[in-house]
Amino acid sequence: MPSIQTPNSTLPPVLITALRRVLRPIIKLMLANGITYPSLLELLKELFVEIADKDFKIDGKSSTDSHLSLLTGVHRKDIKRLRHENHSDAETIPQAISLGARLVSLWTSDTRYLDENNQPKPLPRFIKEGGEISFEKLVANVSCDIRSRVVLDEWLRLGVAHFDDQKRVCLNTSAFVPANGFDEKVYYFGHNLHDHAAAATNNLLGEKQPFIERSVSYDELTFDSVQKLAEKSKHLGMESLLAINKDAMEYEKNDASGSESRYRMTFGIYFYSEPAELEELPKKDNDLTHN
Repeated sequence: MPSIQTPNSTLPPVLITALRRVLRPIIKLMLANGITYPSLLELLKELFVEIADKDFKIDGKSSTDSHLSLLTGVHRKDIKRLRHENHSDAETIPQAISLGARLVSLWTSDTRYLDENNQPKPLPRFIKEGGEISFEKLVANVSCDIRSRVVLDEWLRLGVAHFDDQKRVCLNTSAFVPANGFDEKVYYFGHNLHDHAAAATNNLLGEKQPFIERSVSYDELTFDSVQKLAEKSKHLGMESLLAINKDAMEYEKNDASGSESRYRMTFGIYFYSEPAELEELPKKDNDLTHN
């Protein structure tokens, strides 16, 4: 009797396994926010048609509905409808981030605002207290339309800044992604995860020159060891981010007067840990201990 093939049975098993792993946290996020399978299905239809239409043209010519249906598996009547609907995934940057990103860049790269260890200085709140080296002046250097008090209140809410015991404003250098504020965190979620996935996809497909996309993984560590590694990763990661940020800010100033094409870039750091799945660990004769 011939075997019955599922739609995925002809696909590379290793790719299916990788996709299942990649999608698990995304599905978890969707379920936590009330996004159901039917809602996701409609979103997937839109994306399959959009990407096939944009990136899989034949000889640079626009694809027919029939070709897109063959390529994506989406019914032609849906393709016809979707091709005439306007969908945009352009990033909508929350105001707290658009202004905040410029402020953080200035605070972490301008030598006036850095201490002897190249770390952001605590800043007096007002010009009358700190002159040029104050939070009020920092904000004024970036925007004359928003009062520093408004920015500070929002940063305190988001966890981007805090007061020290001298009532100076301190930048939480670990808070490039705000600790609070759903819209702000969702913006960085979409931006960072897209760029990481795009870099990895490019490397897997071999379309362009490979991007840096490396990691170190271990699965037989104690909780205490993981905490030590997390702290070291945080320290070294922030050093790297601050160094790249400083150079990028200088390059952007110099590039502003040129006529060359513009590019955007993202450099990111991440750390993740969870309890190891014991059944997935390699068996060792000498590590089976019981209390």
